[in-house]
Amino acid sequence: MAEHLTPLHEAIARLDEVWEGATGATALSRAQLIAANDAIGLLRRRVEALHAEVAAGIASESRPELGADSLAKQQGFRTPAQLIATTTGGSVGDATRLVAVGTATASRTNLLGEPRPPKYPAVQRALTIGDLSAPVAATLLALLERMALKIDPDRILEVEELLVAQSAGLSLDEVRRLVTRAEAWLDPDGTAPREEQLRARRSLSIYERDGMIHLDGAFDAATGAPIVAAVNGYVTAMFAARKNALAPDAADADHRTVATLRADALSALCAHALGCDTEAPALAGATVVVRVDLKDLTEGTGYASVDGSDLPISVSSARRLAASGGTIPCVLGTDREILDWGREQRFFTRAQRLALVERDGGCAMCGLPPSMTRAHHIRWWKRDAGPTDLANGILLCESCHHRIHDNDWEIRIEGRGRHSRVWFIPPPGVDPDRTPRLGGRARYDLAA
Repeated sequence: MAEHLTPLHEAIARLDEVWEGATGATALSRAQLIAANDAIGLLRRRVEALHAEVAAGIASESRPELGADSLAKQQGFRTPAQLIATTTGGSVGDATRLVAVGTATASRTNLLGEPRPPKYPAVQRALTIGDLSAPVAATLLALLERMALKIDPDRILEVEELLVAQSAGLSLDEVRRLVTRAEAWLDPDGTAPREEQLRARRSLSIYERDGMIHLDGAFDAATGAPIVAAVNGYVTAMFAARKNALAPDAADADHRTVATLRADALSALCAHALGCDTEAPALAGATVVVRVDLKDLTEGTGYASVDGSDLPISVSSARRLAASGGTIPCVLGTDREILDWGREQRFFTRAQRLALVERDGGCAMCGLPPSMTRAHHIRWWKRDAGPTDLANGILLCESCHHRIHDNDWEIRIEGRGRHSRVWFIPPPGVDPDRTPRLGGRARYDLAA
């Protein structure tokens, strides 16, 4: 048992080492704060791995067939999840997912009592050493369970290894993006069947309460794409106007939150549609861009994507969107290449920006949608004679653009076309080893 707890003891020792001599977190230097945060993260992940094993054990000892001998019922709880949630102070849903993770990664035996490896060995290994948190593992396992009904078992093991490798170092939100794209890539049935189910569930409720009009909507990706593009375009335009204001700190300056701007965007767009006397609201070039491979478009296979959304859409939906106004169909060849423009012009063209969105997916560093980014030169056009081509271009939001230049991050582009990757190299003050960090769409693309 002591050997089983070795990873946990190592994580505790690492935290002790960071904290040695400090009277509290406020006494730590910046470097120590980062080290402490890393140590706490590792400790938390390894505790979660151990707790998942314990949760699986509690669930096993609380099987329905045990009746009154169920461990959970003996402790006064209806289910093992309720027992665990009460102990942790978390939700029953979180406890249920913890049980699922522990069960899927526990060692097994065959009918003869001989030991067998866990159902998902790669996830189990990553959990044990602290590469994955329990919530991330639960997200990956849910996808693998869905795909296990549709693809070959040997392929499941291969996909499991890929998912685990790509998920290490990502946040839960980022892993969810990865899983969304991976499912579209893996599902042999394509996106159309699920898309029809989601489309049938689209809805918009409008009601009045507390002196306010409330809207509660749910839209499939194709139906929601124009809404997202228009609303985000309005928000982007308002932020641009705010940035260019002569007195941004004045009493009458625009201090609306993003949520307020979205509400105002919807009202302005509807008022314009009703034919009011006001001018059309500024949308900062809002356009729906649908991307699809030429092969998929002609054969009706695979799936398409909409800029600014992680949700896949079927090729048939892509065709319908492309036939409507305000939509640019971006059909991509084998290498998804759009011609470079060298130094003949300083600013990136619309075609080049579309190509950068294909590679970066939005802000290559933080993942904000394309509408909130600008195309920047990696090597400056004027100072460093950097060319205006794709190998020297990158999409960044304003915040990340300033962060990179102010803190001396480096950017490298590896490869060309659809297989190219963006790498961010941190300065020595952030990471003495300067370990490259993958950015752009490749960070979430299993097929990249």
